[in-house]
Amino acid sequence: MAKILVVDDAAFMRMMIKDILSKNGFEVVGEAADGAQAVERYQELSPDLVTMDITMPEVDGIEALKRIRAIDSEARVIVCSAMGQQAMVIDAIQAGAKDFIVKPFQADRVIEAVQKALR
Repeated sequence: MAKILVVDDAAFMRMMIKDILSKNGFEVVGEAADGAQAVERYQELSPDLVTMDITMPEVDGIEALKRIRAIDSEARVIVCSAMGQQAMVIDAIQAGAKDFIVKPFQADRVIEAVQKALR
């Protein structure tokens, strides 16, 4: 069973993603509310995959992605963006993100992205 770290500054978004993942047989091993916390939790938990919000206070998702990839070049990260953030999504993919999902989340798209990234 894949272990997943869910990162988003909005608690209800974390709950939505956790709900989608757990209903589909994935284990959410931790969560973080900002990029700095995400890097710490990644080091503690060594998850198989991270879902990473892009827009967060302090350390944003792209910076957190770069820090995680610096620690673990094999890290699998899927970024989550709101509509109209195409430029940020491109930055994230260039920084090593495996895929992206757009808010509001559609469960089948989340699962598809997760399964693809874990392959």
